[in-house]
Amino acid sequence: MTGQSPQERKRKVKQLDVITIGRSSVDLYGAQVGGRLEDMASFNKYIGGSPTNMAAGTARLGLKSGLITRVGDEHMGRFIREELARHGVDTSGVVTDPERLTALVLLGIRDQEQFPLIFYRENCADMALCEDDIDPDFIASSKSVVATGTHLSHPHTEAAVLKALRLAKDSGGRTALDIDYRPNLWDLSGHGDGENRFIASAKVTAKLQSTLHLFDLIVGTEEEFHIAGGSTDTLEALRNVRKVSGATLVCKRGPMGASAFEGAIPDSLDDGISGPGFQVEVFNVLGAGDGFMSGLLRGWITGEDWVTSLTYANACGAFAVSRHGCTPAYPSWEELQFFLDCGVKEKALRKDRQLEQIHWSSNRHTAHGGDWSTMRVFAFDHRIQIEQMADAAGVSHDHIGFFKKLCLDAAVKVANGKSGYGILCDSRLGRDALYQAAGTGLWIGHPVEWPASRPLALEPEIGADFGGLVEWPTEHVVKVLCFYHPNDSLEMKAQQEDVLTRLFAACRRNGLEMLLEVIPSKVGPVDDETTSEIIQRVYDLGIYPDWWKLEPMTSRAAWSNVCDAITRNDPNTRGIVVLGLDAPEDQLAASFTEAAQFDLVKGFAVGRTIFADAARKWLAGEMTNDQAIADMKARFERLCQLWDTARANAQTSHHQEHSE
Repeated sequence: MTGQSPQERKRKVKQLDVITIGRSSVDLYGAQVGGRLEDMASFNKYIGGSPTNMAAGTARLGLKSGLITRVGDEHMGRFIREELARHGVDTSGVVTDPERLTALVLLGIRDQEQFPLIFYRENCADMALCEDDIDPDFIASSKSVVATGTHLSHPHTEAAVLKALRLAKDSGGRTALDIDYRPNLWDLSGHGDGENRFIASAKVTAKLQSTLHLFDLIVGTEEEFHIAGGSTDTLEALRNVRKVSGATLVCKRGPMGASAFEGAIPDSLDDGISGPGFQVEVFNVLGAGDGFMSGLLRGWITGEDWVTSLTYANACGAFAVSRHGCTPAYPSWEELQFFLDCGVKEKALRKDRQLEQIHWSSNRHTAHGGDWSTMRVFAFDHRIQIEQMADAAGVSHDHIGFFKKLCLDAAVKVANGKSGYGILCDSRLGRDALYQAAGTGLWIGHPVEWPASRPLALEPEIGADFGGLVEWPTEHVVKVLCFYHPNDSLEMKAQQEDVLTRLFAACRRNGLEMLLEVIPSKVGPVDDETTSEIIQRVYDLGIYPDWWKLEPMTSRAAWSNVCDAITRNDPNTRGIVVLGLDAPEDQLAASFTEAAQFDLVKGFAVGRTIFADAARKWLAGEMTNDQAIADMKARFERLCQLWDTARANAQTSHHQEHSE
C-alpha cells in the first residue's frame, strides 16, 4: 500500500455493498383490511420510507447495507435506529436531528386497488438532510449508492444527494436511482392525495433530467418514467431518458414483470431483457417497488446477469404485494431461494404455511440486538411454589411481587449488560418485575399456562380467545408448559393439542415468539424415544415453537433423538434450554455436561435451585433484600459458570475428535 493516496486505498476496500439515501419514516399501517382509512381502529408500526425499506430489504437478502438519513431525537427515531440495527443495517449515516420530528405515514388497504395514505412530513427530520451529513469515508466504504427521487425535490437535500453521488463515483462505486415519484412530496397536490402516483410537471421533469447522467442504473414504473422522460408515452419517455443518460433502465410493469434496457430503446417494451413473473394475489401494493428494488440490487451488486437480477426483483415484488406492511413483507435470502425452487403453490403467499414458516424463522431478530446463541436463564415464573413458601412463612402473597423484583435485580447484576442472559417471569405475581425488565437487554420469557393444569389451561388474563396477547410487548417470549405424554388418552391429547394449536396461532398473529416446555416424566414413564415422539407430534400439528424447554435427557441417545426431530422439522429453530426441576447443583452440573454435547442445546432455564433458599428465608424475615439478591446472584453465577465450562469442554472434545 506504500505510495498510494488515501483515495486509492479507499478504492481497495469496500466493506458495504450498498448505501441508500433519503426518506426515513415510521409507517402506521391500518390493521383492518377492506375499510376506509377513516375507520381504521388500530395500526401496526413498521419502519418505512423507500431508502429505509431498501436498506432493510437488501440486508435481508444478505447484502451489507447502510443508510443515510435523518431521524428525530425521540422514540420514533430511536425505533428506526434499533429496527435497522436488528436487520444488520449500518446506521453510521443516520443523523439524529434535535429540532425535527421523525416522519410518519398512515396507510391502509381499502381493496385490491385502493391504498390510501397520508404523509406527515411537514419539516420532518429526513428533509433536513444536508451536505454536511455526507461522510466521504462512509461513501467510499460502499460498492454502490442508491438515491430516490424525493430528495431531489428540495435544494439542500438535493445537494446532499449530489455530493454522495460524486463521492461514490470518485471512489469507484456505482450509482442507482429509484425514481420513486410521489406528486404530493413535490408539492404538486394536497395532503389527502398521498395515493396519487402521477401528475405531469415540466419542473419535476427538468429537475430529474438534470441528474440522470449521474446514474449507472435507473429504475421506475411506467408512470415514473413518464415524469422522468416528460411524456406519457412510455417508449418516448424512455428514449428521452436515454438521450441524457447511459444508465441501464429498468421499467417496472406491474403484473407483467419488468424490462431492462442497456442500450437503445426498442419499439416494444416486450423487447427488453426480462425475467419470469410470478402470478400471485395482490393484497397490498404499498412498498412493492422497494421490495422489487431490493431484489434487483441483490443481483446487480453481486454480478448476476439481468435475467437473474430481474427474477430476484420480480419474486421480491411478489412477496411484497402478498403481505401486510412494506419491510415486514420482504423475504430473506433463504426464503427467496426456497420460493424460486418451489414456485407459487398458493397465490395468496401469506397463506402458504410452509413459506410463512420460513419467512418467520429466517427473518425474526432478537430484541435490542441480543445474541441468544447461549442462554443462561433465571426462571422465577413459579407461582404455586412461591405461594406455598409464603403460606409456610405466614405472610401475605402480596410480598411475592417484591421478591420477584429482587430476583430480577440478581439477574441484571449477573448479566451486567451482556447478551446471553434472561429471565422467566409471570405477570400475575411478577408484574412489576416484568415492567422493570423491559429494555434491560435480558431475554424475557412470559408464561401463559395456569400452574400445574392438566389438561392445559391458561391464565385468565390471556382470555378465552387468547386476545390478551395483543397487550404483550413484542420482546416477550410466550412460554407454555404442557404435561404431555404419548400414552395420554385421546381425549386428553385432543384437549391439550387444541390449546397449543390456538396459542401458536395467536403468538404468530401478534408477532410473539413461543417457547414450548414439555415434561412427560411427571405423567408417565419415559425412554429414549418419549420426548422426540412428542416433538414430532407437535410439528405434525403445524406448531413450530421458536424455543423448546426440556427436562434433562436420561441418555445421549435420547438427546440425539430430540435434536434430530427438531432439526428435521425446523432447521431454523432458536434451540433448546434445559430445565432444572429443583435439582441440586451437582446434579445440574452432570445434566449440563451431557446436554452441552449438542449444539442445539443453547443453555438452561433454572429457578428453584437459584431462588428457593433465599425465598424461604426472605419471606420469613431471616434475610434482607441485599442478602437475598447476593445469595441468588452467587447461585446464578455458579450455574452460568457450570454451563459455560460444560460447553467449552464439549467444544474442545469435538475439536479433538475432528482433528484426529
